[in-house]
Amino acid sequence: MKRREFIALLGGAAAWPFAARGQQPMPIVGLVNGRSAQDAARHAAAFRKALNETGYVEGQNVIVEYHWLEGQYDRVPSVVADLARRRVAVIANVGLAAIAQAAKAATATTPIVFAVAEDPVKLGLVASLARPGGNLTGINWLGGELAAKRLELLRQLVPGASRVAVLVNPAFATLTENTLRDVEASARAIGLQIQVLNADTTREIDAAFEIIGREKLDAVFVGPSPFFNSRRVQMVQLAARYAVPATHPTRLEAEAGGLMSYGPSLTDAYRLAGAYTGRILKGAKPADLPVVQSSKFELVINAQTALMLRLTVPPTLLAIADEVIE
Repeated sequence: MKRREFIALLGGAAAWPFAARGQQPMPIVGLVNGRSAQDAARHAAAFRKALNETGYVEGQNVIVEYHWLEGQYDRVPSVVADLARRRVAVIANVGLAAIAQAAKAATATTPIVFAVAEDPVKLGLVASLARPGGNLTGINWLGGELAAKRLELLRQLVPGASRVAVLVNPAFATLTENTLRDVEASARAIGLQIQVLNADTTREIDAAFEIIGREKLDAVFVGPSPFFNSRRVQMVQLAARYAVPATHPTRLEAEAGGLMSYGPSLTDAYRLAGAYTGRILKGAKPADLPVVQSSKFELVINAQTALMLRLTVPPTLLAIADEVIE
């Protein structure tokens, strides 16, 4: 064989493994969320940005499959079971513990990244925050402290309030139980009387606000619920109809016209989830990644709604608000 032909043959052989490697399928990340794509657009962007910062660019070296459930929570088991069956690289979820629990039930091997308000140890997602010990890890924010802070902020904005409705969704049992426990303790501490109202349908939300209007309750504490979030326009309109101040758990409600929101920054939660997803794609094990305690919360006040309700926002609240919607 001639020397030139031999070198060419070596060059071709050396290229084979690189060509084969180039044909390897890109890893797939399944991002599951209970809301709609429109509602979560900014959050999905934060997730992608964090992935980019770890070296993974959607469409170039990673595929992100978005599963927006749009409130159809009965789809959760089938969606996560399909992701587990296909052995995607990572299953990620922000906001709904039931999705993380369903994912854990579906697979003991596929890495799962979650972001939840409840204690992930009590939920059975991880063995401990420092050492998750299995195929799950993620982000946790402290719901109990948030409930106390939200009530305190509501009292500052509506100083004359003494009777407060607490609207919860019984369909999310664990979240509702935790919310009521924390709200009841906080209300006793600051001298508020609460009246618990349940709602799991649009009609039940209507009925709850009818009670609030009829009994002339002073304010409404809207509990965290993906369903409530999807019905935020309805609740904002009802609060306006009955001229009742309402506090909400996320900025989406305040942006829709709700008086005030205080809660975790979902954008930051998605960023943290994206960063952990990227680290796992690089080879990190969920068992070795401690659960992160989220420390970024945001207070949003809708000044237009306050004006409509003839409320004066105190300077102390204006000074600490992350955003005031004029």
